[in-house]
Amino acid sequence: MPFSTLPYQTGFYRGKVRDVYSIGSDWLIMLASDRISAFDVILPRTIPFKGQVLNQIAAHMLRQCADICPNWLLDVPAPNVSAGWKCEPFKIEIVVRGTLTGHAWRTYQSGSRQLCGIPLPEGLNENASFPTPIITPSTKAAAGHDEDIAADEIIRQQLATPEEYRMICEYALALFERGRQLAHARGLILADTKYEFGKRDGKIYLMDEIHTPDSSRYFRAEGFEEKVGKGEKPEQLSKEFVREWLMSEGFMGQAGQAIPEMTDERVHEISNRYIQLYEKVTGENFIPNPFSEKETVELMKKCAQRLVEG
Repeated sequence: MPFSTLPYQTGFYRGKVRDVYSIGSDWLIMLASDRISAFDVILPRTIPFKGQVLNQIAAHMLRQCADICPNWLLDVPAPNVSAGWKCEPFKIEIVVRGTLTGHAWRTYQSGSRQLCGIPLPEGLNENASFPTPIITPSTKAAAGHDEDIAADEIIRQQLATPEEYRMICEYALALFERGRQLAHARGLILADTKYEFGKRDGKIYLMDEIHTPDSSRYFRAEGFEEKVGKGEKPEQLSKEFVREWLMSEGFMGQAGQAIPEMTDERVHEISNRYIQLYEKVTGENFIPNPFSEKETVELMKKCAQRLVEG
């Protein structure tokens, strides 16, 4: 959807996945597009229904976790649109890991036994569960790749005060535990996820999406421990399968690497995976967005007026 002027609009930003409209000085309206990124690169084709899936899972999870900490969400005017408070973001992402999966496994496999200053034991299989979840922050880059960062470096660079970082970590671990409980009830394991936080009126808020296939990795719980013990890959429902396909084709977002062709069949497969995860995580049947782009814009305009005018 192209840039659109909304009532009281004061700014516009196009991210890798979302189009973000600033409304007045206090609010944001975010449209979740069907764009897909991996390794911090936007891939050349869109994935049907992906934006709706992300937006609806995020809204579902934010509501399920609203008692843990304040969050930004105020309204969901359309299946692929959310609106809420504008916060000043901390320039870090809080990654909580319950298993040795994805980037953590690739780091471990390279021979390193430390991740963001946290020591990792020898002899672990891929996807092995940690005794307790660990927090492995990363910087939030304006462009290019995010980078791992240790807690003491966050404080040294004044990305958060010691008290702010302590509170953020408490919130993140409590959110992850709730996410694991919700996943367990649906026969899933929440392997890892990322959270973003910001401040508004001196208070820390949870921002952006949570517990979605773009921000998290899920495994089917059935047979998980047995497969991990044998060194086999458990069945996964997340965007990691996209990353694995790209890596198998020689692409990891590095300079000079060509993005492999995304065939119609590949696009259809990815779309179906997102829909399956939506239904598995929420327990609800997926209903495609009934609104056209024009109707969505009208809903966004009405939402902007409600935010400002009350």
